[in-house]
Amino acid sequence: MVERTDAVGGPGAGTGDVAGEVAGEELAGPRAAAGVAAVVALPPRRAVELLLGCCAAPRWAHRVVARRPHRTPQALLAAVAEELRAAPEADVDAALAAHPRIGERPAGADSRREQAGVLTAGADVLAALAEGNRAYEERFGHVYLVRASGRSAAELLALLRARLGNDPTTERAVLRGELLAITVLRLRRALDELAGVAA
Repeated sequence: MVERTDAVGGPGAGTGDVAGEVAGEELAGPRAAAGVAAVVALPPRRAVELLLGCCAAPRWAHRVVARRPHRTPQALLAAVAEELRAAPEADVDAALAAHPRIGERPAGADSRREQAGVLTAGADVLAALAEGNRAYEERFGHVYLVRASGRSAAELLALLRARLGNDPTTERAVLRGELLAITVLRLRRALDELAGVAA
């Protein structure tokens, strides 16, 4: 999911048509289908654990698993997106707590991979990100969440500064869209790994 660059600096910066953008992340191809079949075959507890590795929102993970069998990758994606949009704020907060700050060296392999373009940035950009993170957390009360994969530190810093202009309600909607984008990215990797094991 790619944020609309024309939104940066304007009202509701970072917002977009989440449903349309997630459709651009469509899970397709034989490996995706094999991965979904493997998810359907997992015991419920193991399936929940796999989803929690993509998004640490417990109620969401259980509800997606409860909707099995997902007969196609698109059906799984729809369940993931619909249940995340419907997730209570406490579930979203639990997912946020599992994400490191942008610009700090992450402990988890997923976050390290996703922030690869950030961790090689110059000291001045990293210092600006640290300052921006502090300002964001003071304003909104939680970490700045953004899909970092494929983005430079400078781009993420510009998005952070733009989102500081959002009101809390708008920013919460933007945050949910970013959480969904990260979840789909991680789910695609998880399905690919499961397909490889099943092959």
